[in-house]
Amino acid sequence: MDLIVRGGTVVTAAETYQADIGIEGEQIVAITRHLDGPRVLDATDRYVLPGAIDAHVHLELTLGDLTSSDDFVTGSIAAACGGTTTIIDFAESKRQHSLRDTLAERRGLADGRTVVDYGLHVSLLDAEAATLAEIPQLIRMGCPTFKLYMAYENSWLDDGQIWAILSTLAEQGGLPIVHCENHHVIARLIERFRAEGKVEPRYHPLSRPAVMEGEATGRAIDLARSTGCPTYIVHVSCKEALARIREARGRGQPVYGETCPQYLLLTEKEYLRPGFEGAKYVMSPPARTLADNDALWTALAKGELQVVSTDHCPFFYRGQKERGLEDFSLIPGGIPGVETRLALLYHYGVRRGRLSLQQWVAACCSNPACIFGLSPRKGQIAVGSDADLVIFDPQREVTLRARRLHQHVDYTPYEGRAVRGYPLHVLSRGELIVEHGEFIGKQGRGRFLMRERIRQGYTGLSLHLF
Repeated sequence: MDLIVRGGTVVTAAETYQADIGIEGEQIVAITRHLDGPRVLDATDRYVLPGAIDAHVHLELTLGDLTSSDDFVTGSIAAACGGTTTIIDFAESKRQHSLRDTLAERRGLADGRTVVDYGLHVSLLDAEAATLAEIPQLIRMGCPTFKLYMAYENSWLDDGQIWAILSTLAEQGGLPIVHCENHHVIARLIERFRAEGKVEPRYHPLSRPAVMEGEATGRAIDLARSTGCPTYIVHVSCKEALARIREARGRGQPVYGETCPQYLLLTEKEYLRPGFEGAKYVMSPPARTLADNDALWTALAKGELQVVSTDHCPFFYRGQKERGLEDFSLIPGGIPGVETRLALLYHYGVRRGRLSLQQWVAACCSNPACIFGLSPRKGQIAVGSDADLVIFDPQREVTLRARRLHQHVDYTPYEGRAVRGYPLHVLSRGELIVEHGEFIGKQGRGRFLMRERIRQGYTGLSLHLF
């Protein structure tokens, strides 16, 4: 064996136990006690976790003439330093542009630059026959997941288009990941607020009410039900959307839900900050209420939501967010978070008794691997799996500061928060890429991941639900 991770407490989605982990090349080859080898990484008094998977990030996302501030280099370094060894980004489609070309262009940006392994979702902007015909090809090319937007002026799909796409995905073994908000109501509310001169950031959450996120979530679920297509709902922010997911799961429909740290920890009060400060928190959907935070924590603990991702999409506050100084609807939406997810979920979830260690690992590591076609290679600690490991120090105290993080952006929404428990060392495919919290790996070492076709109805899917 090339490397031994010795003396740690192994934490998986199913159990916690003491063991050494033996690594040969890129894989785990032994899990037992008293292993020996030429190199030893001491994990005494620390947790050893599967490398975390962030299934929802936007690196180098272009919106008009703006591009999100983290590129595939800086964003993947930040992910690694936060304990994430796999990211799934997006190939955002363009009108009159083939999906294959879209995928090739996106891979052209990422290949040779990422420091962790990555996959891609493909967004769909229409349901034309040519688009639907390309879906089986994209699945064979390792991209079985497709983003559908129910909001945004240049991206939203109507119900007929969504139904046609879901029907095709059900036949081909693809999985829709759906952004659920009501585009038409949002457009009307923004128009009304502009006419009334209400253009400050505080009006952003009012223009995207929770009840309409719930309505759109229910509509997406009903469309999926009519086609027999499994469905994944992204960035659930509120009780109304959660209720629709809970109802569907209660009748046995294969619906899976994701939330994000911002919807667990931030509230609508952030938009009331003085001056233009509220712009830092403009994202869609917006942060909701403390009651919504509590409901989402409870849903995670019960397995009603299965995944915590970040929707990492950073824009500089100075010069980029400030585009919306005179109109909140022009503020580029998105916040940073890829580096802080694992620590925030441990501090506010595990340490405060909201989640067990196993639930924490399930939501951040194992469940996304199962849902998105990466298991058993990723998301677990098992012989034969990739040696993606995080040595997590539960006693390490870190105060989150933008200037100390590796994310390429001039703020963090968690500025000044002190967390106890933080990644110390990170291995990706057996290679130590983060040591004592600092990146020591090489640019371009990350690989594109060919993901498996999604199994119809998720028969036999080994999600960890509690």
